Amino acid sequence: MDLIKTKNPNFTVKFATPDDAELIVDYMKKLGEYQKMLDKITSTKESVLKLLLEKKGEAILGYYNEELVSFAYFYENSSAFIGETGLYIDAFYVDENMRFKGIGKIMMAFMSKLATERGCKRLEWGCLDWNESAIKFYKELGAVGVDIMTIYRFPEDKLISTATEF
Repeated sequence: MDLIKTKNPNFTVKFATPDDAELIVDYMKKLGEYQKMLDKITSTKESVLKLLLEKKGEAILGYYNEELVSFAYFYENSSAFIGETGLYIDAFYVDENMRFKGIGKIMMAFMSKLATERGCKRLEWGCLDWNESAIKFYKELGAVGVDIMTIYRFPEDKLISTATEF
């Protein structure tokens, strides 16, 4: 395990490997439960493994005293609006018993550093409107909300039926 030291001597991070696919699914389920959306988490060890192997997504795992306590799943995106790349955090979770100890701040600092090292001009993520503690945390870090749009999505069945119209 290639652990990366942080400013907190008890907290390290590492990039997830394909061997960590099941851990990522476990953390997605924790996130889904917290967000009251556990029924929406359909990822499997195999599907996450495929994403990691095809380099369509990455994850970092956070360890406090060598115990896994947090994770972030992310991928690179691009914007014709600004003509630049960015990183998008698709999932971010810190175990409840580890919140308010600076772990989330370190994880976001790591993601920011990674984005700048990769030449990205932004780091983005979504946050549910009701999650006031997360919104407060992000705003305290200096993040700004993009409140001028709503994200729309075709679920798989609508994606397939719409594609048949072509």
